[in-house]
Formats: sequence, C-alpha cells, structure tokens
Amino acid sequence: MASGRIRSTRRLRSWIVEQVNSGKYHGLVWDNPEKTMFRIPWKHAGKQDFRTDEDAAIFKAWAEFKGKLLENGNSDPASWKTRLRCALNKSPEFCEVNERSQLDISEPYKVYRLVPLEQQGVVKVKKEKGEKPVRSSRRRRSESEQDEEQIACKKIKEEVTVPQSINMSAQEIIPHTEREITLQAEVETDNNNEDIQVNFTIEAVEKRVLHSFHITVHYIGQEVLRREIMGNDVRIAYLPPSPVPPSPPSLNSTGFHRIPLPDPPSDMSSDPSLAPRLTALNKLLPFMESGIVLTSAGGGIYAKRFCQGRVFWRGPHNTTTGPCKMERASEPTQLFNKDIFKQELDAFRSGGKQPQSEITLCFGEELYDGDNIDDKHIIIKISIPWVESQINEVKTLRDSIAILKSLASQSPTGEVTLNLVELLQQ
Repeated sequence: MASGRIRSTRRLRSWIVEQVNSGKYHGLVWDNPEKTMFRIPWKHAGKQDFRTDEDAAIFKAWAEFKGKLLENGNSDPASWKTRLRCALNKSPEFCEVNERSQLDISEPYKVYRLVPLEQQGVVKVKKEKGEKPVRSSRRRRSESEQDEEQIACKKIKEEVTVPQSINMSAQEIIPHTEREITLQAEVETDNNNEDIQVNFTIEAVEKRVLHSFHITVHYIGQEVLRREIMGNDVRIAYLPPSPVPPSPPSLNSTGFHRIPLPDPPSDMSSDPSLAPRLTALNKLLPFMESGIVLTSAGGGIYAKRFCQGRVFWRGPHNTTTGPCKMERASEPTQLFNKDIFKQELDAFRSGGKQPQSEITLCFGEELYDGDNIDDKHIIIKISIPWVESQINEVKTLRDSIAILKSLASQSPTGEVTLNLVELLQQ
C-alpha cells in the first residue's frame, strides 16, 4: 500500500482568515454565516474599470507577505493574482466552489471553501507496476478564466455528436445581410381570353437576426419572468440569498447568459388559497441552486442538469412514454433534434402536419403528457424563435399556394399568369 503525507499550508490558511476577518480589502468577505467559505475579488487586470488599489489589493498584500512585492522591480497586478491563485489551488486546505462563483458580473468574484483537516490529503491506493499514488479529490480545474458555466457547455458540446449534414444555427439561417421577401397580389381578369393574371409586388426588406432562446418562468400557473437570449448557452438556476448580495448578472453582455429563478412575487402571497403551495414552492427553490445548462450544438438543443432537485421535461422529439426525467451527472439530454425538425418541415411544406417546437421543463415534479402545467410549482417554457420563423415562412408559402390554386380553379383554362415586379428597398 502507498500513502502520502498531508502538505502543511497553515501559514496561508491563517493569513487568509485574518485578512477576511479584517474587512479592509474590497470584495474579500465571508460567503456563508458559518464562515467556512469566502469570496475573493476576481476582476481581470485588463478591464477598463480595473482599480489596482482595490481590485488587486489582496493579491498585492500576499506578494508583500511573501517578500515578492518588489521582485524584478515591477508592480504587476496580474503576477500578484497568479501567485495567490496558485497558492490556493495547490493547498489541500482550500477548495474552489465553482457553483457559487460569479465571474460574469461587473464585480466578479470566486468562492473558496476552507477544507476541514479530515478531508485533506491523499487516499491510499494500491500500486501496480510501479505506478505512483493517485490523489483523490484534489484534482483542480484548469487555471483558465472561463467560468464554470462555460466549462459545462464545452463538456456538453464534446459529449454530443454533431452531424455535418445540417447546420441551422440562428445566425447561419438568418444572416444580417439576408432580405425578407413580402408578396402582394393584385388580381386582374382579361375579358377577351378569360385568363386570370396575378401581379405580384416583391418588396425586399432587411430581416433581423432572431434570438436563440425565448424563455418564460411560471410559478403555479403565473408567469413571473420572461427572457430573450441571444447566444448559444444559458444557465437557469436559483440564486439563494447571501450576506453580501452579488451584482445582478448582465443579460446583454457577450459572455455567458444566466437566468436566475426569482422568489415568488408578493402578490401571490395575498391569496390565502395559495399559502400551502407557496410554502412548498419556497422549499423547492433551494434545490434548484445549480440549475440546468442549455446549449445549442450542431445536432440540436441539449440540456444538462446540475441541481439536486429533479427535472422532468417534454418536447417535440422525446422518444419515451411517461415522464422524461433529466438525470443528474449523466450524458446531456437532447431536447430538440434539428435533423428530425428538417424532415418535419419538409413534410409540412408538402402538405403534412405542422411541426411542434416548444419545450417544457418541470422542476421538482413529474410531468406527464396530459398534465395541466398550471398545477405545477415551477414550469419553464422554452421556444426557439428561428424554428418558429421557419415554420411561419412555410405557412405563408402554403397559404400563397392555396390562393393560387383557388384562382386557377376559377380560370376556364385552369392557368394563372404571374407578373413579378421587384421593388428594392432604398
């Protein structure tokens, strides 16, 4: 048997605890009442609003404590930050808490946990063929500045198979330069030959790029939140109260989008009949803290569950009967299949059934096909605007063809003459 000894870093631990308790460093605070987790400011030194005296103060203090502040005669906040980051990551007495960190807000921070002594060190493992002992839970993530959501979505994209035959992202389906064609018809009857002529005016207008996700949140049948997301990835999760409230995440930035599940609105508490259900709702929300991640890949829309609470879903392309449960820590769940949608759209174009596109998530309760979603505590409705746009375009085309067929049936010759005139937008 092989074992390893615990690496002592009490000097760093005691120093960190002392600095957090001092309250003299901007953003360095305890993250929970038990004082087992702390926040440390994590703003990038390249940001325009970066303040060396505030945002880099704790990193500078560690460099000074280690006697490295004047090394090479340079004052480099990035180097100070790297030095403390490496010390925290190498120490068995600290563990980064990814799900509590906030890296895409105006005042970003990371959260670290003080690891109890009994949870530190390396496990004993059997050595075979000269192999070295393997550490148990001390493997840490890369020192990349990507936040935990971006890493989660990267894993989802790596785990799903991306077909090459179809590529239908919103930006590729509707580029900025594409024009929407509007047809206006004027019917004329030639009394001499009894033919019907239809004059079509074609007007080309710029067509806007559509959002990737349209998401609404419902509590006990009442809509409490609505968001339109322009991007391929989004996390939906409950953000529990904390001693120091974080800045709200920006939904208009170019980074990763987050949709925090809100607390129940005050007007719901005024209805006495909802009191028992509101109690259940408030107990359910904390189990959704880590939430789910939605991501759009080449094959469709995928989701991965990270929260403790159960998540059930239904959509146009689920293949199982009964409630569809999204398993935790398993392979990503495909909620929408682009290949199947393409086949359904082709069939609809040829006169078949209209494709369905809405996805429904139910948090904490089973969801059957015949269930009334207004009776559920937490419902998330997800629609895909570019999919709905394509369905509407086919509907418009089918309506136009129906008009032409109707006109042709009124013509003695069974024919309709089309005169097309294009009017370019100035």
